[in-house]
Amino acid sequence: MSDTMGALIRDLSDKDRTVRRAAEDGLVALGAQSVDRLLPYVRDTRRDSPRFSAESVLKRLGDQALPRLREIRRHGPGRLRGKALETLVDLGGARVLDEADRRAVERLVRIKLLGELPVSLPLDAGRWLAFPADRLDDAVSALGLHDLRPVTTVLGVDATTRADDAMDFQNSRGEKQRAYRVFITPEFENWRGDPPTGKWRLVWGNSFVDECDGFTLADTLSKRCGEAHFYVIDPYHSGSVWYVARDGRRVRSYGTYDYPEFRGKPLPFEISYIEDAENGLEGEEYAKGVPDAGIAADHLSVEPGPMSAEETRGHGWLATTHPDLPNSHFKGALPI
Repeated sequence: MSDTMGALIRDLSDKDRTVRRAAEDGLVALGAQSVDRLLPYVRDTRRDSPRFSAESVLKRLGDQALPRLREIRRHGPGRLRGKALETLVDLGGARVLDEADRRAVERLVRIKLLGELPVSLPLDAGRWLAFPADRLDDAVSALGLHDLRPVTTVLGVDATTRADDAMDFQNSRGEKQRAYRVFITPEFENWRGDPPTGKWRLVWGNSFVDECDGFTLADTLSKRCGEAHFYVIDPYHSGSVWYVARDGRRVRSYGTYDYPEFRGKPLPFEISYIEDAENGLEGEEYAKGVPDAGIAADHLSVEPGPMSAEETRGHGWLATTHPDLPNSHFKGALPI
């Protein structure tokens, strides 16, 4: 059997896709006994590593692999314990971990939070919401969030922009539901505005913002928090969107592909850009206002990117949008 398994493992690196697929099928047929031979290749970045085929087999094994992975966590071999932990979370989420492992992960997050400053948020692409930092409880209520957990910014961003951040399930009454993961950032203070814009928290969650509509979410937030913003930076389509809502309604917005592009009266920060455009100091695109979401965010709330320790307070929160689906049910190992 070991010779057969060894041959299948070697075939995972074959240049022929048909051979690789046959090897994957063979290892799946062998069941959990192949787990130990596959784990060394999890997250293996060496050029000739069969990483993706090995991870595919483990994913296809699914629940079959869980007992052996838990056994490795408890009893070793030691060289596989870390990868067993990652694979457990990839296959079933944190809920499939032993209590000791869950406590260890939570403890590691608490330790990382003590020294995570400064933090950084992605700026090159994305969509996010912003609300006044002192209205956290109102924002949580307005967005209908549950199971808030303190997390590092790296973990929160990854959970809501790169990992699976939406999940279909049946609620306690057997009804089909969809839940999302949402990350609320630490407090950020912006001293660059004129006047300074104060302290803000940002909301990240690609599926949440896309499927629940960022404009509607900004309106909903602003009803409870007084003011809220929605921003989009889309370099692929050369698009930019910014939207300001106060007390439940839009007061000003810009969208590259909207018609008209600007709606509402120019806000105070835009006046100098409009005047500079009239005097030839800015491009014609600034003649009616600011068409750049990053510039608007920097004046109105906070522009994502590197955040200094002096401008950052507290930590972020990871939450879900349904009480029947806590964070532990979402699959995928996350960086801390």
